Amino acid sequence: MAPVINGKVIFNEVPTGYPEPGKTLIYQEETIDPNTITLAPGEWLVKVLVLSVDPYLRERMAAPSETYFDAFPLGAPIENFGVGLVLRSENPAFKPGDHVYGIMDFAHYAVCRDSVLAKGHVIDNTHKLSWSTYVGAAGMPGETAYYGWKEYARSKEGEIAFVSTGAGAVGSLVVQLAKRDGMKVIASAGSDDKVKYLREIGVDVAFNYKTTNTLEVLKKEGPVDVYWDNVGGPTLEAALETAANRGRIIVCGMISSYNGETPHVFKDLTVIMSKTLSINGFLVTDLEAKYMDEFRATMPKLLASDEISFREDLTRGLENSAEAILSVQKGTNTGKKVIIVADA
Repeated sequence: MAPVINGKVIFNEVPTGYPEPGKTLIYQEETIDPNTITLAPGEWLVKVLVLSVDPYLRERMAAPSETYFDAFPLGAPIENFGVGLVLRSENPAFKPGDHVYGIMDFAHYAVCRDSVLAKGHVIDNTHKLSWSTYVGAAGMPGETAYYGWKEYARSKEGEIAFVSTGAGAVGSLVVQLAKRDGMKVIASAGSDDKVKYLREIGVDVAFNYKTTNTLEVLKKEGPVDVYWDNVGGPTLEAALETAANRGRIIVCGMISSYNGETPHVFKDLTVIMSKTLSINGFLVTDLEAKYMDEFRATMPKLLASDEISFREDLTRGLENSAEAILSVQKGTNTGKKVIIVADA
């Protein structure tokens, strides 16, 4: 290949609130020659096609002692799950022309290696899904929903589930898994458009938490047997108060506290004991060994056949990454946020 322009999204400074485009994250370009980039044993070079934007990225924009994942190094590109076209490889698992899912820099061209977040794998796209689907419903967000639900829900037909951020990349899949198990599903979202989408995917009681009191809805429609928590804070407190005896709470995320907001103070946690509640937090990586093969054999087929539906919010252009990341933190995206870096 001839020399090419390689853009990168650089972690420039630790934010105190929401990450600011042009300040927290900056876009830079340099000229590189992909043929002369040194690859260590086990590494592979990709042309990046799509990148995932996920809420947890904000947790990595922190001082090293303040995050449960490795913090992004200042002055270096941020990274996340992506799909890339292999150009060169020093890894026997990959060859030029393969489409590989894994962790890669926010860049046009990236040197990849296996990480604690994900081991790279060649995508067997038997069902002809878009590459963007493989960083969304068929990727980490889908894995999160599938693994967490399978492991902790212990769902029974006729029970009641409540899902916060139900129109999001993870929540919308959890909603549909609960419905497939025969549950009544309550779900919240932050706009009327998202509430409409919740109804389209089968939610029985859908509401806008910005205009409707969550606690009142749960008191009327509960008690809640399974609560899938994506937000924490007052929503989690309302779910605790209205939980059924022996209810299960699955803590997947707490975006209400990611951007410098004052931590919520819970008024009464004795219900955990008196109702004998089970509360499980999890990271998707903890459950990969148990469910990954099952997920890869099951979910792409369900998505291709429209048995499980999903919605994407695509941002075109690596240079627009910071704005895309901010939209997810503020909840203004209207589906799984994906950055389209290149078409082929």
